[in-house]
Amino acid sequence: MVRGEIFRLPSPRGARGREQRGARYAVVVQAEEFLDLSTTLVAPTSTGARPASFRPTISLKDEHTRVLVEQTTVVDPQRLGRSAGRLDAGELRAVDVALALILGL
Repeated sequence: MVRGEIFRLPSPRGARGREQRGARYAVVVQAEEFLDLSTTLVAPTSTGARPASFRPTISLKDEHTRVLVEQTTVVDPQRLGRSAGRLDAGELRAVDVALALILGL
């Protein structure tokens, strides 16, 4: 597992309100030096989310999808499914900019 890698994420249990429901893909956003922790920080993706300055668009399996950095969450790495690829350098930079924006950094 590396930062910027995309994994299949099972449906979250007990989603409420505007939280994402259903299985989807998630991008690993945690710094590589911390990937050996017991949890991993990921940002889910959505093909139906509205455009926003803090939702970078990536290409995944020949389809455009948005990375929902405002819904970044922690998961047990064992919950992650198969790798579906990695973000390219430009996509990872866009995620970094979006994270800085949403976190006020």
